[in-house]
Amino acid sequence: MCGYQGWFNCEGDGADLSWAHWARHGNQTPGPGNVTVDLWPELEEYDADERYPTNFVHMDGSSAEVFSSANRKTVLRHFKWMQDYGIDGAFVQRFANGVGNDKLRRHKDSVLKNAMDGSNQYGRAFAVMYDLSGMRTDDPQLVQNDWLALQRTMNVAQDTAYLNHDGHPVVAIWGIGFSDNRPYSLEYCSELIDWFKQQGCTVMLGIPSFWREQTRDAVTDAMMHEVLRKADILSPWTIGRYRTPDQATRHAQEVWAKDQQWCDRNDLDFLPVVFPGFSWHNLIGAELNDIPRLKGQFLWSQIAAAKRIDASMIYVAMFDEVDEATAIFKCTNNPPVGAGVAFSDYEGLPSDFYLRLTGQAGRLLRGEIGDDFPFEEIVSPGLSEADQSPTAAD
Repeated sequence: MCGYQGWFNCEGDGADLSWAHWARHGNQTPGPGNVTVDLWPELEEYDADERYPTNFVHMDGSSAEVFSSANRKTVLRHFKWMQDYGIDGAFVQRFANGVGNDKLRRHKDSVLKNAMDGSNQYGRAFAVMYDLSGMRTDDPQLVQNDWLALQRTMNVAQDTAYLNHDGHPVVAIWGIGFSDNRPYSLEYCSELIDWFKQQGCTVMLGIPSFWREQTRDAVTDAMMHEVLRKADILSPWTIGRYRTPDQATRHAQEVWAKDQQWCDRNDLDFLPVVFPGFSWHNLIGAELNDIPRLKGQFLWSQIAAAKRIDASMIYVAMFDEVDEATAIFKCTNNPPVGAGVAFSDYEGLPSDFYLRLTGQAGRLLRGEIGDDFPFEEIVSPGLSEADQSPTAAD
């Protein structure tokens, strides 16, 4: 499963959110000095009514265009790609601090409805992930009322494509136990978990990497483990916790393996998070390609390490997040150019390389292939498109 942000907007897409998540100054068209993404999407397959021009240009002088998550056709296209490359589905992100804003909520409702339709149309799974980041209140009704509204208006949990675990719909709650002075409490999180369990849901928690020992990115609180034991699935966040394949392998051996053992002892499932690389040069001014992708070696090192500690499932962060360059969907090696313009790319690899690699991760987890890096199988020019598809051997 992947994370699906669905938070990109463009002027004229009908959502009235201007250029959200493309431009630093959202009311102005993206262009040099006004951009917050480090990867540029490959729009070759998108139809004309899915493309929104910016003030950037490509090397050949053509206008650089972007997509909108408010465009139904685009969301359906993304879920078709999941089918094409053997990716099981997506957790659709829903920020709790936005559900009280009418425009943001309408946009998120639309993205979720389209994700639901795409999942049904293309045989994928979807689930709601509530991200508590940025929430300024302990009001237990905020998320609860939103979930009830989703059941009333879309009946999402009963949808045939909704992700189930042990016969119950999965709801993910992300952002529990982090040490960055979040204004909501563990008591609030505990109440929220209890409430979702009462609704008949399986509860998955997005938590800090060092939750078990309560160090570094995790709070030190005697209540922490008590709260986590109430859940069904624990998923520690790893972005930025390691930076090389060797570090990722050590993290799996020294941290994930013990996390898995703790979960086994407490009758919980363990869901490690993997990511392809990281860069937020245009977002905060950091170094470009801060955590290099190494042509897929970094991502595969994590996937293989997860398999070696007997993980049965993996969360890939993220499907579409070009902001921090963690996206795995189709991105271009021909990003915009110009004075002061800098973007990351896929290092000359095919635009669908990371979709294919993620599909191979599923095959590894199912025991269909070994853990050797399948680079040649993905990029070999001697294979046809059908032969290269991660689903071809399924």
